[in-house]
Amino acid sequence: MEYKDYYKILGVSQDADEKEIKRAFRKLARKHHPDVNPGDEAAEERFKEINEAYEVLSDPEKRAKYNQLGADWQHWQQSGGRPGDFNWGQWAGAPGGVHVRYGTPEDLQDMFGGGNPFSDFFSQIFGGMGGRAAPGGFQGRVRPRRGQDYEQEVEISLREAYQGTRRTLQKDGRRLEVKIPPGARTGTRVRMSGEGGPGEGGGDAGNLYLRVRVAPDPQFERREDDLHVTVPLDLYTAVLGGKAQVPTLSGPVTLTIPPGTQNGRVFRLRGKGMPRLRHPKQHGDMYARVEVRLPERLTPRQRELFEELRKISGKEGRR
Repeated sequence: MEYKDYYKILGVSQDADEKEIKRAFRKLARKHHPDVNPGDEAAEERFKEINEAYEVLSDPEKRAKYNQLGADWQHWQQSGGRPGDFNWGQWAGAPGGVHVRYGTPEDLQDMFGGGNPFSDFFSQIFGGMGGRAAPGGFQGRVRPRRGQDYEQEVEISLREAYQGTRRTLQKDGRRLEVKIPPGARTGTRVRMSGEGGPGEGGGDAGNLYLRVRVAPDPQFERREDDLHVTVPLDLYTAVLGGKAQVPTLSGPVTLTIPPGTQNGRVFRLRGKGMPRLRHPKQHGDMYARVEVRLPERLTPRQRELFEELRKISGKEGRR
């Protein structure tokens, strides 16, 4: 019989606490669940292993027995013993009461096509502590278990993130409308309570999480709750001063340009950035960077005036 390394199956260390074990189990279970991988036999087998490992490592009594067995098994190997000669009988679970974590026995067998969801190793060692008492089937009470959480990515535009938006989903023939709040950013998760996987043994349903991805905007660059934009500025306004229109997500605003403004200067417009998530009345700032654009074609008169200006500047520079 093959020894099962449950710590390796869940990807945790032997001193992992209950929270680490639960976190690792949930992550792997979501990835390999049969509903997520229909028809994938490899995923089904992996899901069985993950459930079995969690059944042992999440139960203090079974985990303690498994750790003792593991130490004995390692000592046997290090002393040169052959796996086939190991005395599994001394660790066999005595027949007795059974409880199952993952739903009714019939549910488990249906999920895996009528087969046994536990390995021979588990049945041999923990037959009297959980899982199945004998090859003939399951018995005992079922623990209520919360349903699995699901996650779905949804893409929105920057303008939708600014205003807040809605998305409509289809689930089990029903239309679900979810509100995405103002200020959402890439990575924001919106929870829909009770819309995840069904609970087992009377447990609550899981949740559905929409993971937001904000698409890049061709005009604005977002940095946290601040926005950055480039504002074209003609040479005459940069030199003499004047007004410039700055686009914002709430509409254009007028910016006063002082005389002698240099190319690349950044102006800060307070409160014209993104709304803050959970505090939509508060906003980040807008940073407008001016880009001075030189005239590409000059009329004869304009060229004459520029030549005159150059002469005047040169004479004044020599004083």
